[in-house]
Amino acid sequence: LGRLLQSLSKPRQRIVDINLKLCFPDKSHQARDKIKNACFANIGISLLEMSMCWWWSEAKLRPLVEIRGKEHIDAVLESGRGVILVTGHFVSLEIGGRLLALFMPVQVMYRTQKNRLFDSYLYTRRSSYYVNTISRKNTRQMIKGIKLLVPTLYAPDQNFPGERNVFAPFLGVQTATITASSRLAQSSGAAMLPFYPERKKDGSGYILWIDPPLEDFPSGDDLKDATAVNASIEKSVLLQPDQYVWIHRRFKTRPQGEPPIYP
Repeated sequence: LGRLLQSLSKPRQRIVDINLKLCFPDKSHQARDKIKNACFANIGISLLEMSMCWWWSEAKLRPLVEIRGKEHIDAVLESGRGVILVTGHFVSLEIGGRLLALFMPVQVMYRTQKNRLFDSYLYTRRSSYYVNTISRKNTRQMIKGIKLLVPTLYAPDQNFPGERNVFAPFLGVQTATITASSRLAQSSGAAMLPFYPERKKDGSGYILWIDPPLEDFPSGDDLKDATAVNASIEKSVLLQPDQYVWIHRRFKTRPQGEPPIYP
C-alpha cells in the first residue's frame, strides 16, 4: 500500500528527497533512496495499524508490545509531578499511543482534520481508549489533565508558522520550532520525558521506549529548550530513520533572508 502511495504521489516523493538530502548530506543518493522507499512502505503499514488501534481487543494487542523505561514515568508521578511524553511523528505513533494506553491512562492532543466526517470518526475512536482527546488549541484542558497526573503525549515536530517559534537545530538544519513546549512544562509543572515507539523489523510487534526526563527543562531560555526537544526527537530518528514521517514540509518556515526550501 505504501509503495502504491509513493508511485501516485510525486510531489510527496520530492519533499522526502529534499528532507533527506538536508538531514543526511553525507549519505549517498542510493542510501537516501533506501530510506525513502522504506519510509513509504512503513507509512502504508501505519494506515493499516489504525484499524488495529480502533478495532483490536486489548487481549490481542498486549502480546505485541514491550515497554522499556516505564520506571521513569512511575518515578515522576510518585514525586507528584505530571508527565509530558515528548515525541515525534513516527510511522508507528498512532499505534504506539494505543499500546501505551494499555499500561496507563493517557491523554493526547490532536490536530483537527479538514474532512469533518473523518475528524469526527477519528475523535470518537481515539476517545474510546484515551482518557482525553484534546484539540491542540485547548491547552487549558490539557494542562488540567497533566496536573491530575495523566501522562500526556505531545508531538511538537511540525511546522506551525502562526505560532511563536525559534530557530533551533534539528539534524543539522535550522528549524522553526514552537516554544509552546517550554510554556506547557512551566504552566503544568510537569517533567518532559522523551517517548519513541519502534516497530520491530521482523513485524513481530513494537517497543515503546521512554527516556529519563530532560534536565533543566524548562530552563527559561526558549532556544535552549527548543534545542533540547529537537535533540530528543533527533536521537530516535537517527536510530530508525525509515520510521520517521519524512513527507511533512518540516523546514518550510525559514530564517529571514533565506530562500524557500520546497518548490
